[in-house]
Amino acid sequence: MADFDLQAHREQQAREQVGVTRISRATAWFIALAFVLLIGLIPLVQKVDDLRAFVEGDRLTWVPRVFDLLSAVPEVRNEFQQAEGPWFARVLVANRALLRAMDRFEDDLEDASALGQRVRPWMQQALARLGAGNEQALVGRDGWLFFRPGLEYLTGPGFLEPRQIARRAVAAESWLPAPQPDPRVALIDFHRQLESRDIQLVVLPTPVKATIHPEQFSAGLDPMVSLDNPSFERFIDDLEAAGVLVFDPIPLLMQAKAEAGAAQYLATDTHWRPESMERVSAALAAFLREHGLEPQTHPAGYEIVEQQVVNFGDITRMLDLPAGQRIFPEESVVVRQVRDRRGDLWRADSDADVLLLGDSFSNIFSLEAMGWGEAAGFAEHLSLALQRPVDRIARNDQAAFATREALARELARGRDRLDGKRIVIYQFASRELAVGDWKRIELTLGEPLPARFLAPETGQTLSVKGVVAAVSPVPRPGTVPYADQVMSLHLVELESDGVPLEDPQAVVYTWGMRENVWTPAARLRVGDEVTLTIRPWDAVADAYEGINRSELDDFELQLVEPVWGEWGL
Repeated sequence: MADFDLQAHREQQAREQVGVTRISRATAWFIALAFVLLIGLIPLVQKVDDLRAFVEGDRLTWVPRVFDLLSAVPEVRNEFQQAEGPWFARVLVANRALLRAMDRFEDDLEDASALGQRVRPWMQQALARLGAGNEQALVGRDGWLFFRPGLEYLTGPGFLEPRQIARRAVAAESWLPAPQPDPRVALIDFHRQLESRDIQLVVLPTPVKATIHPEQFSAGLDPMVSLDNPSFERFIDDLEAAGVLVFDPIPLLMQAKAEAGAAQYLATDTHWRPESMERVSAALAAFLREHGLEPQTHPAGYEIVEQQVVNFGDITRMLDLPAGQRIFPEESVVVRQVRDRRGDLWRADSDADVLLLGDSFSNIFSLEAMGWGEAAGFAEHLSLALQRPVDRIARNDQAAFATREALARELARGRDRLDGKRIVIYQFASRELAVGDWKRIELTLGEPLPARFLAPETGQTLSVKGVVAAVSPVPRPGTVPYADQVMSLHLVELESDGVPLEDPQAVVYTWGMRENVWTPAARLRVGDEVTLTIRPWDAVADAYEGINRSELDDFELQLVEPVWGEWGL
């Protein structure tokens, strides 16, 4: 009987095991099916979203986005045909163009993902509550945010270390030219070119936020001790030994922090507070006087108008949080707007003998598009402190070369922007010392180019249709600390109202990104047809000149007088 019961028990166990196996197989099939459906759901949702964008006019074609890579074929073909040298060298040039297009295509897919756009902000909000940032923004203490490249500049190896310089010289992407990593090479060369025209260069490396406020990132850091890259002091010594004047604002800002016990930088933004900026501009004016660089002139009679500005910091936008988030609230500051005797907003004067080359630290309270007021920035308050006009060239990105390159283009076009100048002040964020491309740029005065490109008259607007022959890159939204970006287009086969134009090509500046969202122009590729309303660049230059801008690769096209294009008008 015992043997019989044992046998029955074993049979029962076997039946139960078969049932469990069947359930396990069913579960496995269910999971596999759900996984396959999920994989298929992603492109299906994307296709539906692409069709919606096409119907609403936000996308140029109904063809699935995966085929966008084919638009690179004309660009690669043109690169191959225009390249010089033997066949193999031309293939390498075309291959770099293809790699560049593939990288752009991958970025497009990531940024345009319908599911990603809906899920990512909520996931990022959950991570931010836990103190986690992303690839660009880091969460500090007491609601402070930090730009990752700034912290990496402080915590990384010395930017003048031979091993670091050698590593950076070969660290570029395969489709990009290698950067010139040593800032001393570019700045001393720049100094000597200016010196040949009896112009004094003054270098102003502006500290990143964590240099002045390390305690807001980590509680273990001394708030009374500033941080900097190990090579910074050597950098200053080498420049001064070569005859370059350097104005270092770190001691001034640390002193103000200790005496006032107040923040010198915005908590959720990359940049300094307005009162800190004003303090530095006044100290720089005194520095110029001490070195005998300011001749006596009659006071310009500038006036001050205070305004309160409320805005979200640029690093908050980099986190890509949901609209209405309350983790990082808006900040409020009082800016002091500079006006002339007539009450008009301060404007740069190209005839002034002081030229400021600056980046976003110069633009932060000057460029209205940045959202922190206008006519209240560094150039304005330097002009106020000097009581004299100041000329300005400012760009929001690539400060290692962008403003020097802009100056060189002016000269190459036959416009001597250095005529009558006595001082050039070169302001840039100190993180550029470790990550910027410090290429040498020749300042050569050229002859004005013949009028072969479309140039509308002052006050004229013109609707034109053309074919895209070249486009400049547009950064991925959220990867740079600026919400707006201007891109460049080379248009050919221009016509207006169906009639070919006598000047059938143009270099067009237009919006590539607004409020961290790509415009339709950002997705244009070589061979696309586009209709734009254009006007002279001078008509909008005061408002848009300082915005981060990408140029076309062809230097000859950079010398062409651009026009401003508005999309969809």
